[in-house]
Amino acid sequence: MTVAWNHELSEQLTWHWEHQLRARFAGLSDEEYFWEPVDGCWNVRRRGTSVTKMAGGAGEFVIDFEFPQPEPEPVTTIAWRLGHLIVGVFGARVASHFGGPAVDYYSHDYAGTAQRALDQLDAQYDAWIAGVRSLGEDGLARACGEAEPYPELTMAALVLHIHREVIHHGAEIALLRDLYRAR
Repeated sequence: MTVAWNHELSEQLTWHWEHQLRARFAGLSDEEYFWEPVDGCWNVRRRGTSVTKMAGGAGEFVIDFEFPQPEPEPVTTIAWRLGHLIVGVFGARVASHFGGPAVDYYSHDYAGTAQRALDQLDAQYDAWIAGVRSLGEDGLARACGEAEPYPELTMAALVLHIHREVIHHGAEIALLRDLYRAR
């Protein structure tokens, strides 16, 4: 039996995205998007109101950030987690591996509304999954290269890592929505 690894890896995220995760984001309000469940949260904020020294962003809104991250890491909002998925998880990899536009935490135009953030997320997801599907078996077996912290690992390993990140952070967003609703 031959395993179609490209199909299996694509389906890992696509199935989760279409049947569980993306539906959990439907109806996200701006109030939920920016909601801070505890004091000291990192968020996406209007320029000039950040609570960190290294906040980044190219537009009216910036994302709270510090490097190295404080211990313990602060709680982050839905807006922050979506920004992380859009820029650090999908966007940087689409740029590095699939010819997408360059993006980083300092140059991204962060969304000031939940709907705009979801539109950005959908666009990055679509670009990522199209890129993964384009790899084929040979592409999955090649090293991911210098764009990644572990350049010797295969593209298959990177795909698995990115999918874990999306599932992980997506579940965090879903939980924050549950907590917001039950507050």
